[in-house]
Amino acid sequence: MLHKTRGIVLRTTPYAESSVVVQVFTEKFGVQSYLVNGVKKAKAKISINVLQPLHLLELVVYQKNSGGLQRMAEARQLPPFQRIPYDIIKSSLVLFLNEMLYKSVKQQGPDDAMFEFVFNAVNWLDSSERTPVNFHLYFLLKFTRYLGFFPAPQELGQHFFDLKDGVFTSYPPNHSLVLHEPHTSQWASILTSRLTTLENVKISNTDRRVLLHKLIDFYRLHIDNVGDIKSCEILEEVLG
Repeated sequence: MLHKTRGIVLRTTPYAESSVVVQVFTEKFGVQSYLVNGVKKAKAKISINVLQPLHLLELVVYQKNSGGLQRMAEARQLPPFQRIPYDIIKSSLVLFLNEMLYKSVKQQGPDDAMFEFVFNAVNWLDSSERTPVNFHLYFLLKFTRYLGFFPAPQELGQHFFDLKDGVFTSYPPNHSLVLHEPHTSQWASILTSRLTTLENVKISNTDRRVLLHKLIDFYRLHIDNVGDIKSCEILEEVLG
């Protein structure tokens, strides 16, 4: 049966000579795998260029209730990216966040709130005239709300953040998976910020790297099989 749905591309894998299997986080069906035939041909109905990381799509798909590999009939960008493909920082942010998303939502079912957050955040990144260097930190911290381990707000006197328990504390825990100042306050500032105020959070390149690695640790502690994030090193080189 044919269905229309919005989707966010997570991964594209070659299949046979001119086809691909693309994993998409769809609005109606959650994460699904679709076979797309002939994408590498000159007159392909669906171009491989449309199926790039975190592209926002309007889809027509054949959806079987039995699950497994589905088929994609139509796909178009909605809206088409205007800045991400031509901005090395934004494109590096997208590649990194795409890898983190793929490893976080592999078995994700339909979730309207999660889908809207990702769709709107990526759309904002593309449409923003500025390049927000803390966007990836904001995105990953805010995304924990939909994954089930969003931290409670920091209270007065809480100068540590326990990554294992996901809480701000007044005393350091008896393990090394913890944030100290100034990183605790920076973490808290990002948690309470909005996209429109994110540029007001001032973080040095060195501190940004620390927070990035702690965020990846945070995900590894609360999600199974996150593993190595290959795009992290590239992002760090681009951000400086």
